[in-house]
Amino acid sequence: MSFGIGQPVPRSEDPRFLTGRGAFVDDIALPRMAHAAIVQSPHAHALIRSIDTAAALAAPGVIAVLTGRDAAADGLGGIAPNFTPQMMRVGTGYLSQQPVLAHGEVRHVGERVAMVIAGTRAEAQDAAGLIAIDWEPLPAVTDTRAAIADGAPQVHDDAPANTASEIRFGDAAEADAAFARAAFVARVRIRQNRITACSMETRGAIGAYEDSAGYTLYTSCQNPHLARSVIAQMVLKVPESRVRVVARDVGGGFGMKGTTYPEEALVLWAARRTRRPVKWIGERGESMLGDTHARDMHLDGALALDADGKFLALRWRALQNAGAYIPGSGYIPLVFAVRIAQSVYDVPAFDCASRFVLTHTTPTAPYRGAGRPEGIFAFERLIDEAARITGIDRIELRRRNLIRPEAMPFTTHTRFVYDSGEFETVLDRALGLADRDGFAARRAASAAKGLCRGLGIACYIDDCGNFNDRAEIRFDPSGSVTIVAGTFSHGQGHATVYAQMVSDWLGVPFESVAFEQGDTATVPFGRGTVASRSMVIGGSALRAAADAVIEKGRRFAAHLLEAPVEDVEFSAGRFAIAGTDRSLGMTEVARAAFRPAGMPAALGLGLDGTGAFGIAQPSFPNGCHVCEVEIDPETGRTAIDRYVVADDIGVVLNPLLAEGQIHGGIAQGIGQALLEDIRFDAAGQNLTGSLMDYALPRADDLPSFEAAFVEVPCRSNPIGVKGAGEGGTVGATPAVVSAILDALAPLGVSDIDMPATPERIWRAIRDAGRG
Repeated sequence: MSFGIGQPVPRSEDPRFLTGRGAFVDDIALPRMAHAAIVQSPHAHALIRSIDTAAALAAPGVIAVLTGRDAAADGLGGIAPNFTPQMMRVGTGYLSQQPVLAHGEVRHVGERVAMVIAGTRAEAQDAAGLIAIDWEPLPAVTDTRAAIADGAPQVHDDAPANTASEIRFGDAAEADAAFARAAFVARVRIRQNRITACSMETRGAIGAYEDSAGYTLYTSCQNPHLARSVIAQMVLKVPESRVRVVARDVGGGFGMKGTTYPEEALVLWAARRTRRPVKWIGERGESMLGDTHARDMHLDGALALDADGKFLALRWRALQNAGAYIPGSGYIPLVFAVRIAQSVYDVPAFDCASRFVLTHTTPTAPYRGAGRPEGIFAFERLIDEAARITGIDRIELRRRNLIRPEAMPFTTHTRFVYDSGEFETVLDRALGLADRDGFAARRAASAAKGLCRGLGIACYIDDCGNFNDRAEIRFDPSGSVTIVAGTFSHGQGHATVYAQMVSDWLGVPFESVAFEQGDTATVPFGRGTVASRSMVIGGSALRAAADAVIEKGRRFAAHLLEAPVEDVEFSAGRFAIAGTDRSLGMTEVARAAFRPAGMPAALGLGLDGTGAFGIAQPSFPNGCHVCEVEIDPETGRTAIDRYVVADDIGVVLNPLLAEGQIHGGIAQGIGQALLEDIRFDAAGQNLTGSLMDYALPRADDLPSFEAAFVEVPCRSNPIGVKGAGEGGTVGATPAVVSAILDALAPLGVSDIDMPATPERIWRAIRDAGRG
């Protein structure tokens, strides 16, 4: 089947984007629409003594100026976390309340303080500059280690020691005993640099209000139904039926747009007060201050090994920076960093913990990988360090300690259950693609040019596909099909892959399948797309919906073929009476189901099916990345020369799109390893608040990637898939750093912080030389 499961079908969405027909928030214009500008705090921590809005209100075109005092007077609530350690049964967590507009106190640079609504965007921005605020600056703290020290400034008075939560798994006594008998102990101290998503489309929102219809929000997000719940229940305090959320095309999400932001509630509130639709489109500078950041962890880790290089125990302690508030799924990186820490290795003893620390910085939240890059990076760095101190080859050390296929299902120390995996097969596939045997010759050739060549390796595992979801399949009287999905595609290609699946399962033409998502008025419920869940959960729900269509279709076909239902079979898109050549195609049956008369009332009208799927344990995609770099020791410049990855994502539904997901993830992982870094000064000012200072990877920073799939079907869902969207990011960062340290090892460099910029590498080489 040319459009069936497993075929490399190009995205059917692409022609629309390539010809400029995408529908992003800023493309939407409503009648009488006003425009908003947000005033952000210039202080990391300060009291608001007063706000004078008189000059702004008198400015040309201004319709209204709103402050935190107005929000409090109207009874608007704050935004609390959607998921907490309590809900995930792994501990307790502080429930911060992020105000939509600060009232009385601000806790990070970029916090929203006031909103101006005017006839044009320029008028709103000009007037915003006229608002006079009397500030009382207060001491601020931005570093996690300083934040937990005695006497540190408190971010929230009801969060002692600036601690939001502490997550711990394992047995400390078992780990102590293992370290006591170890022949070798490898130790690392790691800083996970703070990064941000920098999506191509900045966040934007349009709010509209009518007394009869209620609120309508057009927004750039990953989860319209969750945005509706948060805004209705937490902020506006109205029934969800009074709020409609519409998300059309989204120009990049990466987890950052999985959070519900104050602006999304503010435009609705402003629309109700002004009786006009209100649009807000964020600028890049606003995004750098107000969009959630990610990573930002300090970790001290240790790995105990016996004389033969077998792992005995893993231990680490980490401080993760929560920022000033814990929005949306902010606790997810904290929990998942610890839960995935065991990775693909058999480790008899385990003792890992992480503390979530509040600081006067922009809140952190999930970003592609969400905790898994942090946990996997720690173990991979420890293995490379263990190889250095034991003298055992890095690859052999990994091979000796991989979990074996016969051990599946395998329960980790953090209560994950790996249902499937052939980790050594994946390792060997990657090494073959990378031509490891030819590396020595390539290294010699680089040395002849005065360059240092290094090979890096990283094995990883990811947990993907959480919670439950639903999907619908509806035929219309013409026999065409519409998929109604609770997941939300923001670039992954769901319209293509879901259509492939339905075409394959039901035998209908690929081109006859339409796709509906992102509008809470037409999609009854959904949990959006985060944590690479769409194919695992949404695809399995779609399978259930297809089964429901087939079962209902059998009853229609039995009537049409004048046969008992139990005698009707379905195969290759046709209903047939068993043992005969009498049959009807799915499309024929669907059309007949809409006849105005002559069909049994018990069968109802039309052909459709609804399916739901939930899972007790996520899927566990896994892979191996191999990277080669060349470094100029005179300048510290790193060039990635070769990059290969072998991935087990279960059944591969569309290899073209899956490989594209992997490529994008690798690019973002390389960005963190080499370039990206959010920096704050001692007063809490963001020193990297524009793309002049925050470096993103560009085309000439990246090589061509080579990817291969090792298909080991997942056993915990009916279609055998594993998540594919985040593994590239999880494996790339440790692979690149591993390659850099391998290249620099002959020069005496054994450690380097991320991002490994040319200056940082140059200094490490000079410091090692002086040592």
